[in-house]
Amino acid sequence: MVNLRTEPLPRSNGFSSSNTGVVIPCLKLGKEEQAMAEHLYLTRERLREIEDEIQDLKTNKRKEMAEMIAEARSHGDLSENAEYNAAKEAQGLLEAKINRLEQIISRARILDAKDLPNDKVYILSQVKVKNHTTGIEAEYMLVSAEEADLEKRKLAVTSPIGKAMMGRKVGDIVEAIVPAGRMKLEILDILR
Repeated sequence: MVNLRTEPLPRSNGFSSSNTGVVIPCLKLGKEEQAMAEHLYLTRERLREIEDEIQDLKTNKRKEMAEMIAEARSHGDLSENAEYNAAKEAQGLLEAKINRLEQIISRARILDAKDLPNDKVYILSQVKVKNHTTGIEAEYMLVSAEEADLEKRKLAVTSPIGKAMMGRKVGDIVEAIVPAGRMKLEILDILR
């Protein structure tokens, strides 16, 4: 959310002292807005998924929302119509989702794993690790936070484990603090 603060106009020639109480809005970006201004690295596949989702939301879901609102409107007095209010709120949430996805696309930069070296762990690296606590070996792909999906073994580079592995080489042992405690992982292999 953009924080607005107000400041008085500076005095200048031609302004009397009575004009100094005029305020103008000044944008002050919070951490979330600053992060939104940064690039977001995605695979070509994920970009296509987002574009398809936006297309579906704009064509099919917007139509469904319009039908829901029309249906609710037909029930009479809008001031006391909970169904209408719920439909309008759902429409607002839909538009917010479309806006968020469009923001992602506007910040997206396409990465191709074959363009990155495989001597160290980078984004889009497929990393084989051994958990020293449990002795279990696993493979993970490091991706942007937007693509992260633990069920598909995709870890965000901004996650504790992702941060610990970034820039490391085969044979390195890294430690990450996760909700379950301290995790010690050995990097066994880096694949593309």
